[in-house]
Amino acid sequence: MSNQKASSPKIIVVDFDGTIVEHAYPKIGKEMLFAFATLKALQAKGHKLILWTIRTGHLLDEAVEFCKQNGVEFYTVNKNFPDEEWTPDTPRKLNADIFIDDRNIGGFPGWSQIWQMLHPEGGNFQHILTNPEAHHNYKKTSFFKKIFRKK
Repeated sequence: MSNQKASSPKIIVVDFDGTIVEHAYPKIGKEMLFAFATLKALQAKGHKLILWTIRTGHLLDEAVEFCKQNGVEFYTVNKNFPDEEWTPDTPRKLNADIFIDDRNIGGFPGWSQIWQMLHPEGGNFQHILTNPEAHHNYKKTSFFKKIFRKK
């Protein structure tokens, strides 16, 4: 285990399409590899998660329900606080410590790397792929392809 200090709980804003699930808007895409496992582990560490998405109406309700069915309930959705009322004076920018979005500079690094960036000290969460068939975006490279691939 690393001797790095554990980070304090943060407010983390998370995008839905292309981040929690693959892009299939307006449908709900397949879960990104380790998305829900990482989100649940972040919540277990005390982080507050805010879902921030372009989805509205029934499309938003479907996304929130999909997350709930996969064990993740957000602190709030598309707003800073659960009781926040939207008015024309409400700022569109969220007050957060970290934003996780596939539109970041450099793109989406993957949930395993996000976990390692936020918790380099390690912890109980293990990124173990138990069912590769459940994640078609997981591609296991054979030993021979690794050795003989063109660089």
